Amino acid sequence: MRTVHSVLRLVFILSSLAQDALRLLLLGTRSGAAIKAENMFLRKQLALYLEREVKPRRATDATRLSLVLLSRLFAWQDALVNVKPETFLGWHRKGFQLLWRWKSEAPREAPSARATSGTDLQDGARESNVGRGRIAAELLLKLGIRVSPRTVRRYMPLNTGPRKRLPSQPWMTFVRNHAQAMLASDFFVVVTARFRVLYVFVIMEVGTRKIAHCNVTDHPTAAWTIQQFREVITGEQPYRFVLHDRDSIYSTELDCALKSLGVVVLRTPFRAPQANSFCERLVGTIRRECLDFLIPLNERHVRRILKEWVAHYNQGRPHSSLGPGIPDPGEAFATTRNRHSHQVAHDCKIVGRSVLGGLHHEYRLERIAS
Repeated sequence: MRTVHSVLRLVFILSSLAQDALRLLLLGTRSGAAIKAENMFLRKQLALYLEREVKPRRATDATRLSLVLLSRLFAWQDALVNVKPETFLGWHRKGFQLLWRWKSEAPREAPSARATSGTDLQDGARESNVGRGRIAAELLLKLGIRVSPRTVRRYMPLNTGPRKRLPSQPWMTFVRNHAQAMLASDFFVVVTARFRVLYVFVIMEVGTRKIAHCNVTDHPTAAWTIQQFREVITGEQPYRFVLHDRDSIYSTELDCALKSLGVVVLRTPFRAPQANSFCERLVGTIRRECLDFLIPLNERHVRRILKEWVAHYNQGRPHSSLGPGIPDPGEAFATTRNRHSHQVAHDCKIVGRSVLGGLHHEYRLERIAS
């Protein structure tokens, strides 16, 4: 029953789009003056409609998709009056969801019995690499509590499964200890106004949280990815490790090329996105603070947007994990320090700069010329 309803809904949307396309073709046969006059005539009626503050009818999926497609032909920001820009952006995302649902053919696999069993929860418990004798010594020397190692063993979990090699240290401990010499990379997708899927590749310095490189392509390959790494790993910085996931784009040839550049490749464990949590968090920040508020038109538009936002991220956005601090503050923040806690110094003034047309703002102190 649900399948029949989905098919009928798709047929209704396609028929509505066909009618709108036919109307658009008929408008092409009319003169420009007639179209402008009709546009002004409709705008006058719409103004009367807005003055009465009548609540409009709820838009259908076909109407939303038609508005999204028509917005590519003119400046839609001035003509959009019935809904908020955030709602219009949501329509664009919903249109891409319908397109992706139509392109996806394979059904989602049901979770296996093992994935939902409680045995995995027990197997996933982290085993400590500290022995009972070490724990007893810690209690004696630091807390003054004298206990036998046999007593400590009574409170340690039993190892009933197959004996495993104990890890030398947790994964996140290794990442934090080598953060200053580590690069992390990841891919994520961006959908344009024409529902074209673009791939964004980012490389960040884990220690400083600085975005070292960012680029966009519609067809990522191993050769293209190697070239992006070569633009970052030039030998001038003390990079020793490169962290990436197990995506198929990171081929064996790519890892060999990275090793030839003098770095060690660290591949994250299977089904462990938290192992590359720093880059995953960066991708979420890019979406929440930049791409969720815009509809990119093409690859050039995405590259221009990300170029401006990356400069803001590196040189103007405070990061709480740095103390707070800025990854690359530059001379503008280093030369003007406020000597007072609650007021601006008399010889300084506050200077603001808008980013991405006012989506974000940067503020800094500037000395007043005497």
